[in-house]
Amino acid sequence: MSLFVLDAIFWIFGIRGHIPSNDDFHGGPNKSSVTADSGRLLRVLAVFVVIAVLLSLAVWAAVWLAIKSL
Repeated sequence: MSLFVLDAIFWIFGIRGHIPSNDDFHGGPNKSSVTADSGRLLRVLAVFVVIAVLLSLAVWAAVWLAIKSL
């Protein structure tokens, strides 16, 4: 039963048939996926920071205007 469940999980995620056997490993240096996507990650982080700053400035302005109107 447990092998059937494991096989079903492999089939759902598409892992089945992708495990190399014997000498099917390709040699040679490859770029790490972390370093390959670091530029994209930094751009996403920069966009998040800009949005957070703009939202905090909007909240600050709303509070300042509310205090000033009292």
